[in-house]
Amino acid sequence: MAFTRATGKHRRPGRAARTTRNIAGIAAATGVAVSIASPALAAGEGQNVTDTGLTRAIADTGDRVADNIVAQADAQEEAAEVTAARTKVEDAAVKNAEAAKKKAQEAQRKAAAEAAKKKAAAKKKTEARASRSEARTTLSPSGFVAPIAGSYVSTGYKASSGLWSSGSHTGIDFHAASGTPVHAVGAGTVVEAGWGGAYGNNIVLKMEDGTYTQYGHLSSIGVSVGQKVSANQQIALSGNTGNTTGPHLHFEARTGPDYGSDIDPIAYLRSHGVNV
Repeated sequence: MAFTRATGKHRRPGRAARTTRNIAGIAAATGVAVSIASPALAAGEGQNVTDTGLTRAIADTGDRVADNIVAQADAQEEAAEVTAARTKVEDAAVKNAEAAKKKAQEAQRKAAAEAAKKKAAAKKKTEARASRSEARTTLSPSGFVAPIAGSYVSTGYKASSGLWSSGSHTGIDFHAASGTPVHAVGAGTVVEAGWGGAYGNNIVLKMEDGTYTQYGHLSSIGVSVGQKVSANQQIALSGNTGNTTGPHLHFEARTGPDYGSDIDPIAYLRSHGVNV
């Protein structure tokens, strides 16, 4: 049984047409043989087929069936529209999620590239600094080096100040942060390694030429008394121990092992080919 629906409001066929179809459909469904064109249906009564109670019942039943089918069609159409709308929303959500994921991945890629670039630049800078330091710690022709690689003298010899008990500086200070490697300026033997009062942790070396060198305010000591060391060998780390206003290396050159026998450390180093 087919129903034709116009757009907009549903229009049901006229009663006569519905009645004819309904009678035929129900008769077919129930197995009752009815001939619409035959007057036998109204034999003995002389009434029109459409005026009988049975005809009206059949027509009403057909109307209800038709209404149910139309209602079902409407429900199916509405369900299809809802499904289509849901699918559209879900598709949009998937596209948005994919776009957000792609954007996040791109941001992550850029961040990783930037981090790698900075790391490479830092590595290059470190290598360049190490190269300069290595050049500065190259042994002089006489086999001496500066005690701190790549540093400079921050306080000169015989500088006057109330900070020193003698009233003047008995050595020179090399600029150095705590933990900077300290090297023996030349080959020698350790004659003192430990606490040195105002000097803090200190080391005194007897050099092979008979002179002495001292390294003060150390944060740690890496040699012991009696140990032989070579030029440029690391013997300690600079620090801020003893009488000091900040981390640095105090370096002295002496004619003897004790305080008061100091000589000009810059002249001493330069006499051994070290550029300070």
